[in-house]
Amino acid sequence: MNGLWYYVIAFLLIWTIAAFYKLYHPDSKNLEMSFPILLMLKTDRFKGFIDKVAKKAPRFWKWYMNVGIVICFISMALMLVLLIQSLGTVLKTPSVSILIPGVEVPGSPIFIPFISGFIALILLIIVHEFSHGILARVEGIDIKSMGLLLFVILPGAFVEPDEKEVEKASRLSKLRIYGAGAMANIVLALIALIIFAAIANFAVPAVYDQSGVEITSVVNNGPAYGNLKEGMVITSINNHKVTNATSYSNAVYSLKPNTTAHITTDKGTYTFKLGENPNNKTLGYMGIRSQEHLVLKENIKNTYGNILPWGLLSLEDLFKWIYLINLSVGLFNLLPMKPLDGGLMLEELLSYKLSSENVKLITDYFTYFTLIVIVFSLVAGIFISL
Repeated sequence: MNGLWYYVIAFLLIWTIAAFYKLYHPDSKNLEMSFPILLMLKTDRFKGFIDKVAKKAPRFWKWYMNVGIVICFISMALMLVLLIQSLGTVLKTPSVSILIPGVEVPGSPIFIPFISGFIALILLIIVHEFSHGILARVEGIDIKSMGLLLFVILPGAFVEPDEKEVEKASRLSKLRIYGAGAMANIVLALIALIIFAAIANFAVPAVYDQSGVEITSVVNNGPAYGNLKEGMVITSINNHKVTNATSYSNAVYSLKPNTTAHITTDKGTYTFKLGENPNNKTLGYMGIRSQEHLVLKENIKNTYGNILPWGLLSLEDLFKWIYLINLSVGLFNLLPMKPLDGGLMLEELLSYKLSSENVKLITDYFTYFTLIVIVFSLVAGIFISL
């Protein structure tokens, strides 16, 4: 089943439950509904936890975010430079795409598996919002509300500090609070990368041998559609032997558009005409996604059986997506565009020396420029993929 249906079913189920709850509790202030765009469930349940974490080491949190502010502004500058550079290749290789776990998004070169991606998304939301709350309490600012939300079909969370108290806070305090979420995502991404690298470079080679490349999915109506199938193991491409990811990449990069490909698999040899890669028109395109095909070593199989060792690959996949999703979303959130955290930080930095009129002029310029580039890149990606 297409992953989008999971979101649709969850959307209908959650909104139905919320509607019945509101029907029988019309005076409840914990549930806010703006069908079909936004559903917010407020709670005080985690305020105590946030207070406890904030009070344990307030000096640590302040110095951690003093460093974090510098990292956030450096990341903001790098993201802006990359965004500007992407304008030169946006019609060939769009740099921005929507990432939804389990859903194949038109124009996106990345497909995020549902389970690993969804867990990574939930972790991203939790550490991002809790970090905002922790730094708010460290700075002595009250939290008005917090809870869960559903934006169309995407889950989320929120922590809402008291706006009046935030306005009265010092500029440094505001910068700490605004940058805390993205900084937490970057830190979580680095931790996940270290764990992923340890599993991929040490644990997996000790348990498995590489043997070709396995097809994980075939793009609908792509060149390989109707020929190759999920689960097949590719052992050769146009007489280039494929034993691992490196040899597979070398073989794929030798493919040219509109030429004939001969793909040898464990199920036979298949011949079909290649298309143009939607992200690079000079490369041939099969329309498949793949991963290294791993075979359990005999000594491991004899000791642990067939089932238990495969959990190692699930862990590797999970930490890979925790890293990728947290890093990409954390950095995206630092773009100088309001209402993203990066836009709020830029506005606060500029207000240190400039008048409110000039601050608004500059932040509005960056916001509209960034938004135009993002929308243009998304639209270009969809049209290129058609």
